Amino acid sequence: MSSDMSALWDHLQRGGERCAVRTLDATWSYAALSDAAAHSAAALRNVGFQPGDRLAVLAHPTIDVITLMLGAYRAGVAWVPINPQYRSGELGPLLEDCRPRMLLCEASLLDEVPPTTGTIVETLDRPAASLPCFVARLAAALPPFDAFPSVSDEAIAAIIYTSGTTGRSKGVQLSYRALVRGIGSLVDLWRFTERDVLSLMLPLFHVHGLGIGIHGALLRGTEILLHARFDADAVIDDFERRGATVFMGVPTMYRRLLARLEHSPTAAATLGRARLFTAGSAALPAEDFLRFEALTGHRILERYGMSETLLTLSNPYMGERRPGSVGLPIPGVEILIADDDAQPILDDRPGELWVKAPGMMTGYWERPDADGQAFTPDGWFRTGDIVTRARDGYVSIVGRSSVDIIKSGGFKIGAREIEDALLRHPWVQEVAVYGLPDPEWGEQVSAAVVLAPGIDGRDRETILRELQTHARRHLADYKKPRSLQVVEELPRNALGKVQKTALKRAAALRCDERPLRATDPDPR
Repeated sequence: MSSDMSALWDHLQRGGERCAVRTLDATWSYAALSDAAAHSAAALRNVGFQPGDRLAVLAHPTIDVITLMLGAYRAGVAWVPINPQYRSGELGPLLEDCRPRMLLCEASLLDEVPPTTGTIVETLDRPAASLPCFVARLAAALPPFDAFPSVSDEAIAAIIYTSGTTGRSKGVQLSYRALVRGIGSLVDLWRFTERDVLSLMLPLFHVHGLGIGIHGALLRGTEILLHARFDADAVIDDFERRGATVFMGVPTMYRRLLARLEHSPTAAATLGRARLFTAGSAALPAEDFLRFEALTGHRILERYGMSETLLTLSNPYMGERRPGSVGLPIPGVEILIADDDAQPILDDRPGELWVKAPGMMTGYWERPDADGQAFTPDGWFRTGDIVTRARDGYVSIVGRSSVDIIKSGGFKIGAREIEDALLRHPWVQEVAVYGLPDPEWGEQVSAAVVLAPGIDGRDRETILRELQTHARRHLADYKKPRSLQVVEELPRNALGKVQKTALKRAAALRCDERPLRATDPDPR
């Protein structure tokens, strides 16, 4: 076994009888987790798995998912977690791509699994009509798997599939070294210890919940309160009754939590006793940062990462946590901001973020074409995210180069700046800004708005006039949305990232999009 993954195993064994994972109905010590993982490794080897084989899982967060993942690591098997919201049409191409030896699936999701060639399908939780229950097999008297196979630090530990927001989903290959060292640097920065208790409500098919949440906690002896899904009341209960000290969430979680806290000063005071709140996976609106601070006294620690680089930037634990910024490079990470000609930008102009880091992927699974596009010849990874860097080094995300940079009349306009401005209006609950084709200007700034509760009954023209006035007060004229639509909800992926490509497609088919003020002169 690689020396890095052996270090993770040492942490598990040293944890002894201290609690590692708690669900609402079960508690697992570090010793029990280590023992279950060893038996899982034995079961995998017993059914024919060899180092380098792939084990895919389609399931919501459970303790079985964690123990099987650790067992896969111990047996040298690559772990492939899959979004349980995927349906047959999405699962088929993914399974064809990574060709796992086995797919473990929740029985309730079995109907979505398409016919596969060369992949054994087993139910994860309970027997189906013709399939034995894999976890029941683990309970059989198999001796634990003690001998680590010879696996290098650079071998594939996990393959994480991207969300596919900019094209076909790709498998990100993460080595044992990347997972242990990349995640370890971040949790050291955030001062995770065995005294912490993490309230974890993130999915486990993505590096946010799986990487920082599971690996980060286990590497530092932190207790995990594991939930299958997000619930604002459960967050409050974790801090009030179950000893939670840390919560990690995505911006949509904080938006729902804020709605709960604004009607409950007691709940806000309960969260005020926490040690740390962090946010990632999508941009946290500065307005939400300030509202959360006003209610709880906590300044949310925002960070930046992606499947391909793991964790890259973070606001400091000690020091300024700046609203609207993702902070500074974490220890061991190098960044470069490049212009359209691939030249370094040394001032505060926007450019694409390039990264070199110990948590970098080794490449995309069987996609040398994608590797060639993603990496520069000297090893920089092109993230596709457009950022700015302040004079003191703090980095702010402007948006994705493909959907969040609107090129209109020779201007490059960042969608996030406009979104933050519109969110300051009390009638706006959520907003997504994107560009639509324009024959004169190239693109026009467009916005989809979710109204705050109680506002949707107002006259549409009144809403348009009010938002027009607000935009004129807060934005240069060329940045104002030229069209606006009111929607019930924004399309999102499983981690809460807004799918702007879906909004653009819908807008192309819709003819009722209304201008904020069609008679406004455009000064460009």
